[in-house]
Amino acid sequence: MAESSTAESFNAADYLVGRRLAAGDGDRVAVRAPSRTLTYAELDTEIGRVAAGLAALGVQPEQRVVLCMVDEVELFAGILATMRLGAVAVPVSTMLRGPELAVLVADSRTRLLLCSATFADTARVAVPEALARGGDVAEVVVTGDDPTGFGTGVGVRTWDEMLAAGEALGGAPPAYDTWDESQALWLYTSGTTGKPKAAMHRHADIRTVCETYGRQVLGIRPDDLCLSVAKLFFAYGIGNSMFFPLSVGAAAVLEPSRPSPALLAELVSRHGVTMFFGTPSSYGPLLAAGEAGQIDPGAFATVRRGVSAGEALPARMVNGMRERFGVEVLDGIGSTEALHIYLSNRPGEVAPGTSGVPVPGYDVEIRGSDGRPVPDGETGTLYVRGDSICTGYWCRTATNRLVFEGEWLRTGDTYVRNPDGTYTCLGRTDDVLKVGGIWVTPAEVEERLVAHPSVGEVVVVAVPDADGLDLPVACVVPREGHTVDEPALVAWCREGLASFKRPRHVLAIDDVPRTATGKVQRFRLRELAAERLAASGTPAPAQGGDVELEAVR
Repeated sequence: MAESSTAESFNAADYLVGRRLAAGDGDRVAVRAPSRTLTYAELDTEIGRVAAGLAALGVQPEQRVVLCMVDEVELFAGILATMRLGAVAVPVSTMLRGPELAVLVADSRTRLLLCSATFADTARVAVPEALARGGDVAEVVVTGDDPTGFGTGVGVRTWDEMLAAGEALGGAPPAYDTWDESQALWLYTSGTTGKPKAAMHRHADIRTVCETYGRQVLGIRPDDLCLSVAKLFFAYGIGNSMFFPLSVGAAAVLEPSRPSPALLAELVSRHGVTMFFGTPSSYGPLLAAGEAGQIDPGAFATVRRGVSAGEALPARMVNGMRERFGVEVLDGIGSTEALHIYLSNRPGEVAPGTSGVPVPGYDVEIRGSDGRPVPDGETGTLYVRGDSICTGYWCRTATNRLVFEGEWLRTGDTYVRNPDGTYTCLGRTDDVLKVGGIWVTPAEVEERLVAHPSVGEVVVVAVPDADGLDLPVACVVPREGHTVDEPALVAWCREGLASFKRPRHVLAIDDVPRTATGKVQRFRLRELAAERLAASGTPAPAQGGDVELEAVR
């Protein structure tokens, strides 16, 4: 209690918006959305209106507010208004189905759900199911004009009605006296297991990522304009579109729809975007569209900085974006638990195929199975520590004890430190394959396959043979206009990799299954591969020959 009573007041919403007004940036544009463009002064007014509406509904400090909303002004202001009140903003994936949303609504113990009209039907399923699970949701606010169908026992109103209730209350309440340690933001992460858990972030965590990655690596400036493929409910997306631009008086472009390569190129060109934040799953289609002549090579001429995160960006995409569009992409790795990127390439020092070096303010270690750091060149599990690491997962004691070790976060990623000091991701620790007694990382096989001109995306998984031994199987999404040629792709791998690393089977798939936060669901591909191989009666190759020879070496 003594520590809390003497803590210095700090509110992330004031840091991001109020501080900009005090600096004289009120007339600068803060956000451009399809519905409207807001200056910092107008955004501050909108935040005040939403905060008043939330207060009128009885939202109290430290209560959770779940937001299932499209990337528009309402969500942007809703997150900031919740934090201004001292409550906890919980933006959740708009890709969730009703039963999945119900789990999060019940788990967070929220009393209030805010949702866009686009996802009202999802919420209509989620709310009764959340209550059946013992949830506490008592109020729903939906944009649009149809607040019906949410069941009995729940108060429902439109967004405009909530704002009107706030005006009747007397307008915007003052910012709550939060401090560094106060809870500000919960972000649900499911990893590859599909089991959601809320990473709990403090107000101070937001300032930390702005002053480390945002200022010292990204080098964001007041004249920048940001566009992010990742939406605001992602840790990556909320940093790209909210934290970093607002921290310096810059602006962000919001896009509610799913971005296609053509739409991304059009948005960049129309707005003059200078900071473009993508992912491997967006850079691949962009390059394919560029190669097909569907995107003007000059469409990204205003972009001075490209960024990638979420998964390791193949070297061919790093080189391709530079050669075709003139964009240098800084690939890095971050996590929901760390709030944003903690390993990153640096401007002018990009090492394609690597995650770069630690972001200032973060320490990383690669540890072996005995928990001790390994020498350069040896693989192990990546650990990270820094001031933005979350305080833990909500109500997940057993998982907390496995993932958080004192100041350190066990990331679950397999890494190696290279002679030049950069770090290379070799995949998830749990996804590493053991073929013929030799460890094989999916990432190195995927890197080889994705360099083939017929391959759009690829995920390599392990499927056991009749003896229960792992065999590498490549699940390939072909590029447009191409087909999957299994013998050709296996031969391609033999040419560039040790023979034992080659995939024993290559399967064509339509798309890569991902979690609500965009991570590859390898377990689903393992199941799919096993089913298809069993149905085809394809015999499993013997584990002898070149595998045994490599193992001896």
